[in-house]
Amino acid sequence: MNKILMLYASTTGNTELMAEAMVAYLEDKKYEVIIKTFDFDPIDVEELLEYDAVLVGTHTWDDGDLPYEVEDFYEELEDVDITGRLFGVFGSCDSFYDSYGGAIDLVGDRLKNLGAVLVPERLKVDLEPDNEDIERCVRFVDSMIEIASETV
Repeated sequence: MNKILMLYASTTGNTELMAEAMVAYLEDKKYEVIIKTFDFDPIDVEELLEYDAVLVGTHTWDDGDLPYEVEDFYEELEDVDITGRLFGVFGSCDSFYDSYGGAIDLVGDRLKNLGAVLVPERLKVDLEPDNEDIERCVRFVDSMIEIASETV
């Protein structure tokens, strides 16, 4: 595993903090990480095939909904064959809502149903990540690295 895509949406900056922690860890381990945000970068789902692994971060809108920035990506996933491709799904959530991290589960379920290999944990952090949450981000990435090494 050499080339990783970090793709995320973050309104309050919480999911962005998680993404930054993961990117810093991966870059320290000498992986090439390309960072794109749903907010500002054009996302072509065909491009997913150019990476050894893809990390998808999203916050959850309202009571379990996808943020509007992620909706097109979510729908367009059906346009590309991601069978056997490695993905990790993560994001910031708000435990105030009944559906804790619903958007993370929606994306994870879609990827799984389309045949992707997923990091088993769907990493959810309640609001702003603290130091313990950042450690969870590192362990999440380590899980992805381990899965990638087993499939080579």
